[in-house]
Amino acid sequence: MQTSYEKLLHGNKAWAAEKLKDNPDFFKNLTKGQNPEYLWIGCSDSRVPANEITNTESGEIFVHRNIANVVVHTDMNLLSVLYFAVEVLQVKHVIVCGHYGCGGVLAAMDNTDQGFVNNWLRNIKEVYNKHAKELNAINDFEERANRLVELNVIEQVHNLSKTKIVQQHWKDRALQIHGWVYGFDNGLIKDLNVSYSDIKNVEPIFRYDL
Repeated sequence: MQTSYEKLLHGNKAWAAEKLKDNPDFFKNLTKGQNPEYLWIGCSDSRVPANEITNTESGEIFVHRNIANVVVHTDMNLLSVLYFAVEVLQVKHVIVCGHYGCGGVLAAMDNTDQGFVNNWLRNIKEVYNKHAKELNAINDFEERANRLVELNVIEQVHNLSKTKIVQQHWKDRALQIHGWVYGFDNGLIKDLNVSYSDIKNVEPIFRYDL
């Protein structure tokens, strides 16, 4: 009898065979290295696979995921990924992609004790607090949650612009940061039209003398 984890191994064999059928050199090409143009900072939600929803192949997108796609200045994991993507891989675009119906965002909207996750959700609660006037004026809960998803993405794009990693890259080379939101209801990505490509959108107190 096949166990649940064995299903993944069998699935892997089927996937590998299909790839070789389509392109006999597929895996040979992957061994040559990666040269992605994009860094994707997305949510850990299993329904939002970066390559699948953008119809891209392995090697095209460098990916970091965490609960509710948050950019925290003390998160060494995220900062290490960002540094490697920007300085070593020299990606041209960094995309923060949230999604409507995000469990992390919904959890941050009430006062339920979420255990250890409270520490992470605090970052989203800060976004809510910053935009409380706008959010509290939205009577429909789903609409309010969707707007918080968007505001959270915008805030994380801004947080990226405050990092030395990004600012140093702006000094030396071109780099664009974008904010997107994915919708489960139609499978489409919404561009929030928040895109930073230089330091002019960063408040002076957060600008480094580089």
